Amino acid sequence: MSLKDWGFALLIVFAWGFNFVVIHWGLDGLSPLLLGALRFSLVAFPAVLFVPRPKIAWRWLLAYGLTISFGQFAFLFTAMKVGMPAGIASLVLQSQVLFTLLFAAVLLREHWLAHQPFTLGISALGLVLLATQQGQSGMTLAGFLLTICAAACWGLGNIINRHISRQASLNLLSLVVWSALIPPLPFFIASYWLEGPTVMANSLLHLQWHSVLAVVYLALIATLYGYVAWGRLLRTYPVAQVAPLTLLVPLVGLFCARLFLNEQLTHWQWLGILLVLSGLLLNIFWPRWLKVRHRQTIKPTDH
Repeated sequence: MSLKDWGFALLIVFAWGFNFVVIHWGLDGLSPLLLGALRFSLVAFPAVLFVPRPKIAWRWLLAYGLTISFGQFAFLFTAMKVGMPAGIASLVLQSQVLFTLLFAAVLLREHWLAHQPFTLGISALGLVLLATQQGQSGMTLAGFLLTICAAACWGLGNIINRHISRQASLNLLSLVVWSALIPPLPFFIASYWLEGPTVMANSLLHLQWHSVLAVVYLALIATLYGYVAWGRLLRTYPVAQVAPLTLLVPLVGLFCARLFLNEQLTHWQWLGILLVLSGLLLNIFWPRWLKVRHRQTIKPTDH
């Protein structure tokens, strides 16, 4: 990877890690579901007027928008409102890897590799440990479970994205922009039904600058720039080289939450975080380590 692209990659990682702090700030003035509605409305408009529609069936665009966009962020934003610290949220959301593999096994009949039950079991153990720490650092059980639901929606969206990618070569910008047309309506309906018209009206009538800036950041930086730039890296370099960089996102998220929100974690929470990250790292690098070890044990035949 070139030095320039390394810079782009690290900028994306920082944008996504800092994203959780911005969500925290946005929820200070907006209700969770209304924040989601405004975010994806800004992603879609006015860009949808200039970006051509991706060449996929509407049902798949609907499925992608309802899982990756609406489901994931409806659960995540609500979780952070009811008691999920920004730093821990950035880490727990990475359990989407586990859900992606589970859904792939059930829906696509894909078999797990030999090391994956062990490595992902380590991550699952870390998640269980984190779940036992409710009440610590402001985390509630409801916040934790809702974040797990967000990760599950992300994992299901990954399966849908894989199906879409197999059918056609997609322009990622068009997919992001046009799929953003899907979530605003269910977000607005859910906000009206669950949060109430009074809350919606008060949030909009007393909209503060920090809430506006949060929506702009989430829409333009975290979504449009982040996903499109990441897609460019994936098209340019092997997935095995680019994908591990996403594990830096929770590290940035934890650091930013400590720096900007003064979030304090207990020793047990740090142990849970270490287990989750260790399991995810082993899941990626264990097969490579085995290949290297196998090559080293094979000696050239003398002639």
